[in-house]
Amino acid sequence: MDPALTPEQDAVRRTLREALAKSCGIEEVRAAAAGAQGYDPALWRLFADQLGLPGLTLPVQHGGTGLGPVELALACEETGRALLPSPLLASSVLAAALIAAHGTDEQRATLLPALASGERTAALVLAAPPALALGLVPRRPPGLPNGTVAGGGRAGGIQARPGPAGDGAGDTAGGDGAAGAGGAGAGLGGGWLVYGGAGQVLDGARADLLVVAAHTGGFPRSRTSLFLVQGDAPQVSRSRLAAMDATRAPARVELRDAPAVPLGDPVRDAAPALAEAGLLAGVAVAAEAVGAADQCLARTVEYVQVRKQYGRAIGSFQAVQHRLADVYVAVETARSAVYYAAWTLAQRGIDGAAGDGPGEAGEAGEVWTAVPLALAHALDALRTAAAEAIQLHGGIAITWEHDAHLYFKRAAADELLFGPPHLLRTLAAERARLFASARG
Repeated sequence: MDPALTPEQDAVRRTLREALAKSCGIEEVRAAAAGAQGYDPALWRLFADQLGLPGLTLPVQHGGTGLGPVELALACEETGRALLPSPLLASSVLAAALIAAHGTDEQRATLLPALASGERTAALVLAAPPALALGLVPRRPPGLPNGTVAGGGRAGGIQARPGPAGDGAGDTAGGDGAAGAGGAGAGLGGGWLVYGGAGQVLDGARADLLVVAAHTGGFPRSRTSLFLVQGDAPQVSRSRLAAMDATRAPARVELRDAPAVPLGDPVRDAAPALAEAGLLAGVAVAAEAVGAADQCLARTVEYVQVRKQYGRAIGSFQAVQHRLADVYVAVETARSAVYYAAWTLAQRGIDGAAGDGPGEAGEAGEVWTAVPLALAHALDALRTAAAEAIQLHGGIAITWEHDAHLYFKRAAADELLFGPPHLLRTLAAERARLFASARG
């Protein structure tokens, strides 16, 4: 791995940082998060038109810029630094990546250009917690029932069945699912019906398109399949939830026999595709955490240089310097881990190893441990940086209204949605088979 950025990569980071500094200060973040959309649509379209942010990693033939995970990490580091409320993670990283990897040629050609241009947004609906459904934590963590999957399992969660207009080909033994997919599946109506509900759907209250992970196949052929559902369909009920981190804007989505079209082949198990999307999402969330932690550190260093106690700036005290040095080391090592995880993911795509699973040994399977470890380290760094920012700002940072608490809430919310760090490290240890000899 070459740690030096290319001129193109440096331009991505520099351009986005300058744009965010001009138009996305803390007050703008608060106003956008409190708005009806949960983000500033005009700013999102501006970033789409001038920077191509929504389509950063999407193919050029579908309206994207065709860049890779490293460039995505650099962009997310800057959006995390500003705590930008946007559909970037939910629409551009999760939903669009699944459409690009799992959809048919016609579905990709129809849906991706609108997502890449920022004209439309999408959200991924998961009945299970995001960290579990995306394969970022062990499949059976403590406190969750065994067998929990992205679609919710054999009972409960979100279920899908062929509707009156479908011929059931997607659920017939040996069928190829072409008829159940409605041909290319570009339209969104008829063929299948999805029923159930999911909470903590990122940007679920405002997305135009829902990519729903649902349980299909019944008891003998249990699997998770992906479906496309119109966000404004009458059978869809969506409500924005009160959240600790208002910049993430989670929602509760209820589906009552909503018309759906399979994303790709409904016979194909979508669990591997969700795990692949989890790798990209893990890099994006980790990069956002690094950017937020770096901003916490910068603001705290600036404050301790002007805050005086006993006639001296508190930044001159050795104890304060030691605490900030620990934060600096945590942020820089987390940044290195994130860049390495993004690089391994990019190399994996270049080498054509997209089909390698989590158990693959050697360089091809290294990304399956690098991503959860980087995410765990980044979440720890953000929590440490946010806590130290509150402590070193003293009494003025005790109230929720202080800016430091925006970063503290982001740290707590990210751990709840995509962690916690100890389970991320547990998964990495299992994939690396660190304790296989002990069990044997």
